[in-house]
Amino acid sequence: MISQEEINQLYQEDNFVQAETHSVSGLQRCCFFYTMKKITYTVLFVLIFLSGCAKIDPRHVEIEIPSGTPELKETELSQALKKLGMMTEVYGVKARVMIDKISDNTGSAEHTKAEIPYDITQMTVSALNLIGGNIIFIPYRPDLIVNLKNLGFNNLERKINPSVIITGGITEFDRGLETQEDSTNIGYETDKFGEKSPFGIDHMQGEKRSIASITIDYNMIDIETMSGLPGIQTANTMQVHKGIGKKELGFTLFGPTLGLKGEMKKVEGRHAALRLLVQSSMIQIIGKYLDLPYWRLLPGVKPDPVVEMYIKKGWHYQMNEDARIKKIQELLFLHGYEYVDRTGVVDNLTIRAIDNFLKKKKVIIKSFKEIYFSLYKMLYYSVPLDDAALNRRYILIIKNKTPPLPKMGGASDQQHSNETKK
Repeated sequence: MISQEEINQLYQEDNFVQAETHSVSGLQRCCFFYTMKKITYTVLFVLIFLSGCAKIDPRHVEIEIPSGTPELKETELSQALKKLGMMTEVYGVKARVMIDKISDNTGSAEHTKAEIPYDITQMTVSALNLIGGNIIFIPYRPDLIVNLKNLGFNNLERKINPSVIITGGITEFDRGLETQEDSTNIGYETDKFGEKSPFGIDHMQGEKRSIASITIDYNMIDIETMSGLPGIQTANTMQVHKGIGKKELGFTLFGPTLGLKGEMKKVEGRHAALRLLVQSSMIQIIGKYLDLPYWRLLPGVKPDPVVEMYIKKGWHYQMNEDARIKKIQELLFLHGYEYVDRTGVVDNLTIRAIDNFLKKKKVIIKSFKEIYFSLYKMLYYSVPLDDAALNRRYILIIKNKTPPLPKMGGASDQQHSNETKK
């Protein structure tokens, strides 16, 4: 027989087991519901994120590119070239120019897969033809003349013969003349949250720069003698730059690592740099040939000693007293003193114009004869380059007050001017 006490004890133990069983079952249910809740939230977050950022879907790839339209090619020197054309008209000088083939003489175009162009003849032609004014470009195209004759165009009597030929080429292309690299690295890492839960941050920033150099040489040949004109040449160099910038940022959050990385590369165009070199060289070599103060068109450029030398030679060795006075009277007229005539005599009107000009220049003189050449230089180097001065040149031509102007010390279409430079 089982006593009542034993029965009560068994009953209590059974209730404890049931209670414990119910407690474990409830804990399991709580864990299950918590886990399902996390999964549900995670799935919802991923779906919302993907629906809001459709570009992440690898099945839908799109890229936007800007659309361009044709534009007139203008550089920093385009206006200077056009101004040189006006200068040739105001000063009353002209030239007939043929251009030889201008190409890469360094071999770099072939070895660098046309990092610089093989041929810059057309670029040179465009720069020369942009000058306009009294500069006439004559192409070197014997094949074209032969083809025209084959087509029956045999009458080429009106063709214009050149007075000079421009030769030259790319003579230097040095890559990596100077390379500079800078970088900064910052990092922090800790295991305070546990060995299995590291935390860290890393940042890297760097820049790399390099410089290359390009040089173009031009020379001028007199067509009648097939000889070079002394001092009439250019050798201009330009540096082109390349830079690379990098940034990296990384996070370590309790195991997984996230990172961001960016890179920017900027390169100055070799072809654009060559165009500027060509344009600058055309301004210089035409200015030297015609004894023009071309440096007025280029900011920061000093007076050319070659032009100054030929101007001095022309004054002292190519002009007599009468020609000198007429030249000063002509320049005074171009400066706006339209009451001055080219008489070859220092009359009262000429003296008055000279006095007014010198007052504007804040120059004090004792005798007119003492400043012949100095006055000539001041007048010559400061002739206005505007429509009013151009109209005054046209007035001189129409009234036949001045013949076609030979150059004073440098070259012109007149034979004796070219001989001065030989």
